[in-house]
Amino acid sequence: MGTIFLLIFISTVLGAGAWLLFLWAVRSDQFEDVEGAKHRMLDDEKDKEPPSG
Repeated sequence: MGTIFLLIFISTVLGAGAWLLFLWAVRSDQFEDVEGAKHRMLDDEKDKEPPSG
C-alpha cells in the first residue's frame, strides 16, 4: 500500500515540475516564433551578398 502512495507522490511532483517548466517557457516567450526556424533554415544567405569580383 505504501508503494502506491509513493508512486502517486512521485508522479504528482514530476507533473508539477513539468507544469512549472511549461509556464516558464510560455512566460519567457520560448513559443514566440515557432515558424521562423524552418524559414531561416531554408534562407540562403549567400544570395544576399553581392558577388565579389
